[in-house]
Amino acid sequence: MKKTIINIILIILAIFIYILQANFFSWFNIAGIKPNVFVIFILFIGLFSTRTMGTIYGLIVGLLLDFIIGTKIGIYSVGLGLIGFLSALFDKNFSKDSRMTLMVMVVVATAVFEILSYLLNYIFVSIQIEILNFVKILIVEMIFNLILTIIFYPLIQKWGYYIENEFKGNKILTRYF
Repeated sequence: MKKTIINIILIILAIFIYILQANFFSWFNIAGIKPNVFVIFILFIGLFSTRTMGTIYGLIVGLLLDFIIGTKIGIYSVGLGLIGFLSALFDKNFSKDSRMTLMVMVVVATAVFEILSYLLNYIFVSIQIEILNFVKILIVEMIFNLILTIIFYPLIQKWGYYIENEFKGNKILTRYF
């Protein structure tokens, strides 16, 4: 029952994040560049729940974003699905207790998503290669996501450990052996 409620809350949170990203960050941006809050959201789900759940949420949220704002179906879903999968690998290899580690994970996840998205857009949509413009967008988006992670870190950590306790249980010793 608790898992169902957590999933419903995560779905509502995804809708809220879409509204926030579509409306609020269109006014509050840096040099016309908005943060990608969905990368933080999928990373959060993958880190604190299971690998399957992170990947499935990444694929579904990405597919919905492809239908709503994408130019080709599959670009966002592949990128966010990969972030959900990678976040489970981050969970096994790094500690979520450190704010610094979580910040590095957000920066790496943002870079992976943006580079993959740029490459897939180049292959399927035939966009022009503009390396300097892409690097500028990548750096500003990484900084923006980093700032949002710093601001929301206590909330992410508290809610995350609650989700982790429900989905993974208290298996702290078996995790390392």
